[in-house]
Amino acid sequence: MPRKPLIAANWKMYKTPVQSQEFMKLFLPLVANHGRDEIVVCPSFTSISVVIAAATGSGVAVGAQNMHFADEGAFTGETSPLMLKALGATHVILGHSERRQYFAETDEIINKKLKTALQHQLIPIVCVGEVLAEREAGKTEEVLLRQTRGVLAGITASEAVPIVIAYEPVWAIGTGKTATPQLAAEAHSVIRKEVANLLGAETAANLRILYGGSVKPDNATALMNEEEIDGALVGGASLDPQSFAKIVNY
Repeated sequence: MPRKPLIAANWKMYKTPVQSQEFMKLFLPLVANHGRDEIVVCPSFTSISVVIAAATGSGVAVGAQNMHFADEGAFTGETSPLMLKALGATHVILGHSERRQYFAETDEIINKKLKTALQHQLIPIVCVGEVLAEREAGKTEEVLLRQTRGVLAGITASEAVPIVIAYEPVWAIGTGKTATPQLAAEAHSVIRKEVANLLGAETAANLRILYGGSVKPDNATALMNEEEIDGALVGGASLDPQSFAKIVNY
């Protein structure tokens, strides 16, 4: 079966519950009856309930931007997978470059979160990608191989079925720079080949790999036309309902 594209909105630390509700009110009619792609909106924790209520019956799924690897415990300020499930969230972004950069998340931590997400039937969108200095030093492939191995450590082929990987060239996030479709596709190919080495050709063939790095309405079609690109993790351009709808309807 062909891989169904997934378009995910990562709102980061934007939008109050009222603003989130207003977004959904404007956005949902623009993607009504859209069946080609899976659509996921990932608001901040404070807006998840509101967005889920608004999305009910629409076909649009709702996810979180992060979670802890423990089911519960003395982890002040953290949110557990059980809490996300109780709200009705179905997806969770793990290991976003901003979590790595600002909150010292390592491949080992992300791997623990991934295993927990799978245990609780949350669909993980796991992020990998190189920073500018690594790309300029010719280390893109080395970084992608190391991160892919690290986040997938101890995962079996059968466990890996729900996993989605998002390739984020960190130098393209929020900078306005975008990897060309060819550069992105090459990186996706590196990731897919490593997944084949780790988990087998069938798992790799079915794995969805998203591109995330300054995706906008004017470059979405070119990116999505690449065979290796199975969707997008959209940051800034997902904050406006018209803009995000144009990306979904590429």
